[in-house]
Amino acid sequence: RQRGCFLWATDGKEEPSAADSKPSPGASGKAGDRSSVLGSAGQFFFEYLVVVSLKKTPDGHYEPKISYQFPKRENLLKGQKEEEERLLKAIPLFCFPDGNNWAPVTEFPSETFSFVLTNVDGSRKIGYCRRLLPAGRGTRLPEVFCIISCLGCFGLFSKILDEVEKRRQISMAVIYPFMQGLRESPFPAPGKTVTIKSFIPESGTELIELTRPVDAHLEHVEFQALLQRLSPQLILHIFASAVLERRLIFLAEELSVLSQCIHAVAALLYPFTWAHTYIPVVPECLLDTVCCPTPFMVGIQMRHLERVLDQPMEEALLVDLCKGKILQAVGDEEEILPIKLQNEVLMSLNRHHSNNNLQTSEQVNALVSEAFVQFFVRTVGHYAAHIKWGRNGRGAFQERPFCKALASKTNRRFVKKFVKTNMFSLFIEEAEKSRIPQEGTW
Repeated sequence: RQRGCFLWATDGKEEPSAADSKPSPGASGKAGDRSSVLGSAGQFFFEYLVVVSLKKTPDGHYEPKISYQFPKRENLLKGQKEEEERLLKAIPLFCFPDGNNWAPVTEFPSETFSFVLTNVDGSRKIGYCRRLLPAGRGTRLPEVFCIISCLGCFGLFSKILDEVEKRRQISMAVIYPFMQGLRESPFPAPGKTVTIKSFIPESGTELIELTRPVDAHLEHVEFQALLQRLSPQLILHIFASAVLERRLIFLAEELSVLSQCIHAVAALLYPFTWAHTYIPVVPECLLDTVCCPTPFMVGIQMRHLERVLDQPMEEALLVDLCKGKILQAVGDEEEILPIKLQNEVLMSLNRHHSNNNLQTSEQVNALVSEAFVQFFVRTVGHYAAHIKWGRNGRGAFQERPFCKALASKTNRRFVKKFVKTNMFSLFIEEAEKSRIPQEGTW
């Protein structure tokens, strides 16, 4: 597989660039391994809660620093200690990716976003962030509460951050008993609920119910965010570029918009997984990511557009999420997908688009995902019939017969390109290991 440009902010195992201090909203290490993020029931909800505050530097700017970490880890082995140090060094960059030009303010709307850090061994951790202004009078600086977890469930962690924010307005001291209770509770199975007891002064004991969605692969997804900002036709152009593992750059000012939309684009590829550099919110100091010659999917704040355009970039798709348009394209996006299947997906997206306000988020997620899964079923769903099994129990994928089995010339033309991608290769590698079909794949 091809690798990303730097460690911790990508999904590869390259040495970091000079701009990076080994710091990923990332891909997977072995990028096809969905379980490394989705996690299983019974795990800890989170590894750390950190508070990132802005500290004034001698030159008058503000630099993000971790001001609190829970729990504190002791007696770590050397390798674990080094990994923790890298993690804690990277987190502030992603909590305040917009640089150091901050100033105290009296009002600041709280915002929720997420990022993914990919470790050297390919394991992934997600940072769920709530940036807010502490209660008080006069001007003050925003701070970020960041929950680091290896479990992917944006909706559930957003609810946890609601509780954190509510307690922050009372006192920092009220947050930690709640987080300790959460840490002692097992992560629920899909569709199940866990109840956390939490005491709040003057309110008494509260029972907080946290429920996982039934469909685990859509836990980190909000397709409505994408449908609200881009036309179905543009979504298809983006999907076509992603399927051929090209370079994609998304632009918006709000961190929440960037992280939601990029997670949604990556989820369109299910049951395949984006196998390259993947950073939904690129910190300012890492903007040279767009110079990578390898594929990437990144989100950049609109204020950095000029700097991005000045970089020596190879061909890339540049998407403006604010105005809902493509700023730069390769030019062949309409021709990548088979036209008949393209029209079928388009009809499905148009139906959801016009009905958007009449459906719940879960319904939109399920319907949109189904439209793209059906695209893959129609093009490569016959893969299992073309795995030849040896006596040793290992399978060998027969690529030529697999491609020739498609009656449609346009489908065949697309599939001949798609089989050369890393995401397809990783998927087939997993399929060759076991005669048992991958659970919930098709």
